[in-house]
Amino acid sequence: MSTALQFSPSSGPYAGGARYNAYGPFLKRRFGCRVYKVIVDAGFTCPNRDGTVAIGGCTYCNNDSFRPGAVDRLKPIPEQVESGIAYLRRRYRAEKFIVYFQPFTNTYAPLETLVPLYESSLHHPDVVGLAVGTRPDCIDEEKVAWFERLARRYFVTLEYGLESIHDRTLVRINRGHDFRCWLTALDLTRGRGIAICTHLILGFP
Repeated sequence: MSTALQFSPSSGPYAGGARYNAYGPFLKRRFGCRVYKVIVDAGFTCPNRDGTVAIGGCTYCNNDSFRPGAVDRLKPIPEQVESGIAYLRRRYRAEKFIVYFQPFTNTYAPLETLVPLYESSLHHPDVVGLAVGTRPDCIDEEKVAWFERLARRYFVTLEYGLESIHDRTLVRINRGHDFRCWLTALDLTRGRGIAICTHLILGFP
């Protein structure tokens, strides 16, 4: 016999009685206006591309498929932020912005290399947050402590790519870490004022 949780849209905890907490409306409730992510490319790679844990990257990986055409990794980060904001204002009437370090693994460097990149993205007066896409095997206490301090001034999100909870699947896709690694990163990050996002890909074997 199986049981299922029943949700009542009319009495649920989310806006408009929705069955899930959609990200866009959540940001609008938090900041009181339209908030959009500005994608920037800092030119990182990944440990499962450069031979540190594997070569070739994840079997499905094609960062060019989700990097906006206007993002130019050869431009300084502040210029990428400025051009991204200008586009989002025109296209979506966005008012505030979260800078999103998205392509590849954006904590895959020493902290002294990372901090100037992150800080250079936050100078625009309408930037309210920072989102950093990374792998759970590329985070440590020193980096999380820095994000914790930043989260006192900005809305900070660490986005951990997990993709699947099944270790056999992670091996099959050449992910280069296991489920336990994500649990360790989660334990390291939670309770420190940092929003946590987990990326999953539905439909894997």
